[in-house]
Amino acid sequence: MENIIRVEGLSFSYDEGADAVLRGIDLEIGKGEFVAVVGHNGSGKSTLARQMNAILLPSGGKVLVKGMDTADEELLTAIRTTVGIVFQNPDNQLVASIVEEDVAFGPENLGVPNPELRNRVDEALKAVGMYDYRRHAPHKLSGGQKQRIAIAGIIAMQPECIVLDEPTAMLDPKGRNEVMTTIRRLCDEKGITIVLITHYMDEAAQADRVVVVDDGKVLTQGTAPEIFSQVELLRDRRLDVPQACELAFLLKKEGMDIGDGVLDAQQCAKAIAEKIQKNG
Repeated sequence: MENIIRVEGLSFSYDEGADAVLRGIDLEIGKGEFVAVVGHNGSGKSTLARQMNAILLPSGGKVLVKGMDTADEELLTAIRTTVGIVFQNPDNQLVASIVEEDVAFGPENLGVPNPELRNRVDEALKAVGMYDYRRHAPHKLSGGQKQRIAIAGIIAMQPECIVLDEPTAMLDPKGRNEVMTTIRRLCDEKGITIVLITHYMDEAAQADRVVVVDDGKVLTQGTAPEIFSQVELLRDRRLDVPQACELAFLLKKEGMDIGDGVLDAQQCAKAIAEKIQKNG
C-alpha cells in the first residue's frame, strides 16, 4: 500500500529543554486507510495529529507527506492541501454566517475559481449529508451538524487525507453517530485517508487499524480485533475497551471463550448464541 504519511523517528518538545511530548515515533499511514489513534490524556496523540499537516514541526526526526518534508516552508501549502485537519470544537472552525459561504472559505483562499468553487462546495455538502442546509446559519445547527459543516469545509479543499482530532468530544450521542457515519463513508466511497484521534474506543473499533500511543511513543498497533483483545495491556495504560470486548474478556476468564473478533453488541450476541448452540 502506498503511504500518504510517513513519520520517522519523530520527537517533539513544546519548549527547548522541556520534556519531550513525542519520543521516537515511527508510523506509516497508507493511502485510503482509516486509522484511529488512541491514548489517555497527555499521551501525545493530539500533538501527533498537528504534526501531520505542519501545524507543529518536529524537534527531531521527520514527517513526510507524500514525500514532502513538513519542515520545508516552501512546501507548506502543498502539504496542507494534501492533509486537512478538523478539531474538536466546530464553533472555532466556522467563520461565515451562511453554511455554503463557510464551506467555500478554504478553497476560495486557495484561489479556486467559479464555477469549480460552486461545484466543490455543493459536492462537499452532499458528501456530509448537509446540502439541504446550505443556506442556513451555522450557529443555528446542532453540534453534529456543525462538525459535518467543518468537515465539508476541509473536503472542499480536496485533500487526500483528513486528520480529525477528537471531532466528537463535544457532541451528544446522535451527533457522534452522524460524524462517524460521515467519516466512514468518506473513506469507503471517496477513498479519502482518515486519521481519527479519539478517546472513544467504540469509535476506534470502526477503523481499519488502531494505533495506541502511550507516553509519547507508539505502544502497539494492529487491527481493531487485535488491539482490543489485549484488554489487560490497555487497562494497564488507563484505557478502556469497547463494552463488547470487555464482556468477551470476562466470559473467557469464566471459561466461555467466544473469540477475540467481537467489537460491538451485535457481534457479541451472535458469538454467544453460536457458542451456546455449539455446546448444546
